Parts: sequence; structure tokens; C-alpha cells
Amino acid sequence: MGDIQFLKELQEELRTQENDGQAAPRFWTVGDYEWVEAREENAERYSVYLPNVAESYVLDDYLEEIKKDSGLSKECLTELKKIGGDYDETIEWIRKYIDEEAELIPERKVHIIQPNTMFLTKKEAKSHIKSNKHHYTSKAHTYAMTAWRAPKVERLLKILETFDWDSIKIK
Repeated sequence: MGDIQFLKELQEELRTQENDGQAAPRFWTVGDYEWVEAREENAERYSVYLPNVAESYVLDDYLEEIKKDSGLSKECLTELKKIGGDYDETIEWIRKYIDEEAELIPERKVHIIQPNTMFLTKKEAKSHIKSNKHHYTSKAHTYAMTAWRAPKVERLLKILETFDWDSIKIK
């Protein structure tokens, strides 16, 4: 495909694509979610940090793994089962049997804009997510943004959307 044909097709896509409620000039990025440390009252989950192995694990997943695969005695595991959902008692149990310096980390899920993503069309952003899904969570999505107070971007996109590409004479 030649450059002029590419620009004609891009122009049509820019003119007809959804705007996702964003004013022009608009572009698309990849939106996603990640877990970040939070204040305890805002926690949606807890992770446990184990300094002895320098690793963090989602607490519920970690406890399930211990119950299935640990070399701990039945007495230890029975004690763990009795704790239930009490976080103070859970961390004390982990400190007693796993790592004496273990810490609970309260976390919450936040929306993020993935860095280094910028697309002129929503279709291209969707294609990128599909072909790069191994880099994102299953909740990755297109996210429209406005290039606010960016006159050169605005002018460029206006040209791409309105220029009469048939008026160009090719040598």
C-alpha cells in the first residue's frame, strides 16, 4: 500500500471511529489495573512479604499453597485453620512458623494508563492489546484521551482528517 492510500484509509478511520466521549484531538492508550500498597482502611486484599526469601505473595493464595504443599506438621496446619480470617493472628502464625520478620501489606486495585502506549485509532489499540496480552492483565482495555492544549497535535490530526489526498499529483 502506498503512502497516499494509507493516509486516505487512516483519514476514513479517524472520521468514523468511536470517540469514547473524548473531545478532539483524541488518541488511545492501554488502560489496565494493578495492585498498589494502600492504607489499611482502603485495603481490598493483603499480600505477605517474606524477607527471608525476599518475595511477596497474595496472602490468600499463599495460605492456600501452604495448606496444600507445605512440609509443616499437622499441628501447625490445624492452628492455621483455626485462625480463620483474622489478619493479626495470621501474620503472627506466619512469623512463628515461616519467617519471623514477615509483614502484611494492604493493597488496593487502581486503574493505570500503561506507559509507552499511544495510538491514533481505537482499532490499532485493540489490535495491540490482543497481540500483546501477555504484557497486560485480562482487564486491559482501550482508553481514549484528549491531547489537551497540544496545538501541534490538534493541527496534525485536523490535517489528517480533512486534507483532500486526491488533490496531490503523484510524479
